[in-house]
Amino acid sequence: METYSLLREFADSWMLLTLFVFFVGMFLWVMFRPGANKTYRDVANIPFRHEDKPAPAKRSGGEKEA
Repeated sequence: METYSLLREFADSWMLLTLFVFFVGMFLWVMFRPGANKTYRDVANIPFRHEDKPAPAKRSGGEKEA
């Protein structure tokens, strides 16, 4: 069997299964690990933190205020 056919057969069978199991494992780890809910809730609310007033402007070190 030539190398391409061997690698193609491996990728079509075991590598597909390996990557699927890895994907499901990462999904479960991200969704159900302790403390994840608080972290994701905080990140999801970033756009609403300065709803009443704009965020303070950040100046770089070289700019001077007018």
